[in-house]
Amino acid sequence: QVQLIESGGGLVQAGGSLRLSCEASGRTFSRLNMGWFRQAPGKERNFVATITWMNNTYYSDSVKGRFTISRDDDKNQVYLQMNSLKPEDTAVYYCAARGGIGVRYQAYQFEWWGQGTQVTVSS
Repeated sequence: QVQLIESGGGLVQAGGSLRLSCEASGRTFSRLNMGWFRQAPGKERNFVATITWMNNTYYSDSVKGRFTISRDDDKNQVYLQMNSLKPEDTAVYYCAARGGIGVRYQAYQFEWWGQGTQVTVSS
């Protein structure tokens, strides 16, 4: 079992930046593949970014070049640095984790989830 706790959400103006953090406990963090997903009201939960336990990173086209995912295995944390934010980035952002090898992009492929943190970007 893995417990995930996100922090760092909030309200920001368009063009601004936010950094989300997610702390994990319950399993060897260095062997977990971590991801960030987001869900806007009335919409599906969508892939944002993922970092494998081997430190390979992947991004959705909508955030590529603006967002950066990283991890600190000593602190059991994964981060999402979000720059040049747009109103369409407004959503609840979820941290997720999965074991195994390889990269996955679908929400159902992740085993453990945080409670989510709200990000609101005003125009």
